[in-house]
Amino acid sequence: MSMVGNLRKVARLARRRRRVDLNHPARSPLGTSVVNCVAYVDGKRQPGDCPVEEAIERVRRAGRGFVWIGLHEPAERELSGIAELFALHPLAVEDAVHAHQRPKLETYDDTLFTVFKTVRYVDHDELSTTSEVVDTGEVMVFTGPDFVVTVRHGRHGSLGPLREELEADPDQLAKGPSAVLHAIADHVVEDYLAVADAVQDDLDQVETEVFAPEPAHRTDVGGRIYQLKRELLELKRAVAPLGRPMERLSTQRLSAVDLDMRKYFRDVADHLARVTEQIAAFDDLLNSILQAHLAQVTVAQNEDMRKITAWAAIIAVPTMVCGVYGMNFDHMPELRWRFGYPLIIAVIAAACFAMHRGFRRNGWL
Repeated sequence: MSMVGNLRKVARLARRRRRVDLNHPARSPLGTSVVNCVAYVDGKRQPGDCPVEEAIERVRRAGRGFVWIGLHEPAERELSGIAELFALHPLAVEDAVHAHQRPKLETYDDTLFTVFKTVRYVDHDELSTTSEVVDTGEVMVFTGPDFVVTVRHGRHGSLGPLREELEADPDQLAKGPSAVLHAIADHVVEDYLAVADAVQDDLDQVETEVFAPEPAHRTDVGGRIYQLKRELLELKRAVAPLGRPMERLSTQRLSAVDLDMRKYFRDVADHLARVTEQIAAFDDLLNSILQAHLAQVTVAQNEDMRKITAWAAIIAVPTMVCGVYGMNFDHMPELRWRFGYPLIIAVIAAACFAMHRGFRRNGWL
């Protein structure tokens, strides 16, 4: 049986068990991928990091609050245990296991499945044709009536500091799982803004070198511009698709989102629109810089060709004269004259001097 079929079977069994008795949730095998598991009641963290089953049982017995479970790159078996416990949809679970998803928002009954692309600026001393500027990861968020499950992929994007900030604001955390979803969205978009500002510094550096009064044209400047465009495209793939999910969170009625949180999501959507416009402006500016660089290369090549042509014309004069007097004829003007040779040399020198001066005056040399 396929993985999707197994997960659907598990989800059906979990729903039946939850209907029978919410006070005794199913026990599921969980591995070391669980980074943190905390229960919150009235916005306050409950003491101790208890097992997942015990945490959700405590919340459901209290009839309020929620559980926040954080996982990092879980295996299929480990996430299947979470799926059984919270009746997560098999398709969403499959996406969370394999990652490499576009930013999106999916609704499954009373559960939201949200995918965020996380980004990090990679520090480098100097931009090169192989520099990695933007490093990406993923955060998947399952949001239900009484739980939040975050699945993180990648080397960055830890939610530990974010959890501490939320715990310092119990009033906001008391609004439930949607408050956690908003905090994650806001955190991700703020990282987008920070990375965009850092990329702008690289763009300014390339622009300065290309448009310098006397630029030291490096052979790899075109490659560096192209590399920066590739990294900017990676950032754009993370930012642009998130616009539609943020619009839905800020405008549509969703069962897993508190109505009071919609204005907070609108604020995040505004920040996202700002960084989207900023990236589009960067892309247009890079295109202009690349075109200017190519124009400079063309101008430099034309100048080189003019210099070569001018010197070839100057050299053509003595070549022609010497070629004429190199012919083996007995009767040629001034061939037996005593001053014939000095005269020819003087004529050649005068002609070459006049041509050189003319080319210099016209900017060819």
